[in-house]
Amino acid sequence: MDKPVLQILEDIERPLIFASKNDFLNLDKLSGLHEYMRNMGIKAKSLGIDIAVSKVLEDLEKNVTDFDKLSSDRQKDVINKSIKSINEIKKQFETVIRIENTGESYNHANNLSSPVQYVKGVGPKISALLAKKGVNTIEDLIYYFPRKYEDRREITEISKIKPGNHNTIIGKILVAGILNAKTRKIFQVVISDNSGIVNLIWFQFNQRYLKRVYKKGLYVVVSGIFTVDRYKGQFQLIHPKPEDIEIFDNKDDIDEDNINFNRIVPVYPLTEGLKQRRIRKIMKYAIDNCLDTFDHGFLKQLYEDVKLMDLKDALSRVHFPAEGDNIVDLEDGKSIKTSLPHRTVVFLELFMLQLGLALKKRTTSEKQGISFKNDNKYASRLIKNLGYTLTSAQNRVIREIFGDLDSVKPMNRLLQGDVGSGKTIVSVFAMLKVCESGYQAVLMVPTEILAEQHLTNIKEILGDSNFTVVLLKSSMPKSAKQEVLDSIKSGSADIIVGTHAAFQQGVDYFRLGFVVIDEQHRFGVMQRSSLIKKGVNPDVLVMTATPIPRTLSMAYFSDLDLSVIDEMPKSRKKVKTELFYNDKKSRLRAYDIVRAEINKGRQAYVIAPLIEESEASDFKHLKYVNELAAELKDEILPEFRISILHGQMKSEEKEEIMKSYLHGEVNLLVST
Repeated sequence: MDKPVLQILEDIERPLIFASKNDFLNLDKLSGLHEYMRNMGIKAKSLGIDIAVSKVLEDLEKNVTDFDKLSSDRQKDVINKSIKSINEIKKQFETVIRIENTGESYNHANNLSSPVQYVKGVGPKISALLAKKGVNTIEDLIYYFPRKYEDRREITEISKIKPGNHNTIIGKILVAGILNAKTRKIFQVVISDNSGIVNLIWFQFNQRYLKRVYKKGLYVVVSGIFTVDRYKGQFQLIHPKPEDIEIFDNKDDIDEDNINFNRIVPVYPLTEGLKQRRIRKIMKYAIDNCLDTFDHGFLKQLYEDVKLMDLKDALSRVHFPAEGDNIVDLEDGKSIKTSLPHRTVVFLELFMLQLGLALKKRTTSEKQGISFKNDNKYASRLIKNLGYTLTSAQNRVIREIFGDLDSVKPMNRLLQGDVGSGKTIVSVFAMLKVCESGYQAVLMVPTEILAEQHLTNIKEILGDSNFTVVLLKSSMPKSAKQEVLDSIKSGSADIIVGTHAAFQQGVDYFRLGFVVIDEQHRFGVMQRSSLIKKGVNPDVLVMTATPIPRTLSMAYFSDLDLSVIDEMPKSRKKVKTELFYNDKKSRLRAYDIVRAEINKGRQAYVIAPLIEESEASDFKHLKYVNELAAELKDEILPEFRISILHGQMKSEEKEEIMKSYLHGEVNLLVST
């Protein structure tokens, strides 16, 4: 961010301050604010702003949508919040301007929420790459931990490599290029350290990428488990991972480097364009200069009771282990437990999470909710008319939920159960109890297709009951949508099945008493909160099919009580799993099974690991959606209707394809 962008922020702030002066005396003179914000945002983006400023401008524009239609109190609130946001980003920027003018070192100790861009060595380009990994602030960076460590205190000479063990070697590239083997072409890089030779070998490769990276005369640091070529007797590493290789221009770069060598070295998760040496240098600066505010003094007694070390020292040694530290295997729980720095960071992170959730749960439990205590006549009638018997697990969970609904405290419960375990019918029993007390229930699901399925299922389950079930989704015709909105507002709609549309502005509930959220992980915390605010402390049931071990769910969802359906209905179909190897003969056998099933009138789907071809040599051999679909259409299953589905497609297109699949118009779906 530079001075012209600061000027834009001040230009945006000027009309807001004008409107707020003298107790908002000029509020009625402020019009066209949304258009003005949008134009200023476009102007700022043309100057190349960083992610933090871009986010602030997007939020500002979003906040003033339909500003002219808001009440005066709401307009005042929006203006105050907007001025506050602008001032916060201006303060950060003015600090950077001062640093640029004085040349002083930028110590972020007083502002861990500062954008990561302002850490020495980052800048706009690297901050954009770090954002892909969820690193946006200084604090995010400090908590961006290594995925493993390499012991570079002693580099192994090539002649002393122990096959089958993990070794780190340094050598000079003698040769790099394509080699014609007996049955196929391979790419080979020959490395020497004067004690011996190592061959790096790729069978599946991106020739252009490898030729650009591995050039004769460069020095290479390679880590991995080496084997011996049975024909040549030379050490080799097959398909080394890009993150396990570092390339240097000359030997002096290695000898004088105390961050990447002569110590236990952290290895970080990377994204394309980000190198290990760069992220280590950035991280070392952040650790050395930005830890002053990591003060958990109020936890001093806890530190002593559970024998933890100072958090700042722990964070420093998790990133850059001290000289006497042992190398920690991050895939081994025992290894982590014996490392005091790692144990300290893990314990405090979980402790603070638990503390926050416990406070949140206490606040929720103190609220006055609704008691839905009644005769449960509709639930009793449904049990008689179901046509099948509920499992003992379903009956147990219904009792747990009914106990919460009878209480005056708001229910906050997580219902976990595998696909097909009968979570939906359990939620229907709960909704019936709520509706019997004269309140509305809403079921929010992540997709319109799922909403339509739930609508059909619930109507079928309820039969000719007195309760009205409606569907609310974004893609409805305006007149039909308005009809549904009117029924929700008047109270004639008892059960509302909807997508994100259920909590959006303009949806007014008559007496919302119960909220059911299906697949909680597909919704943000704010989305869940927005729907709950549509009622007055309504009871909440969150459903998930994601298998979560009880201890983890109690930690992660400790603001929710937990119910588990751990029993499957006897009528559920059995799943048969077969394994086929990734060779042409085995693949054709697998597709023969697919062909036979489709010919029986059934459907199939095939999952590809990638949306599009990867430039990374490690993934070059993997199938991507378009390639796989073309192969199936043109060569293997040309007689069937095949469609493609992946995350980069527009929502409308995805919905249309899923509807076609649902209605049997597509025989086979190729997806990610």
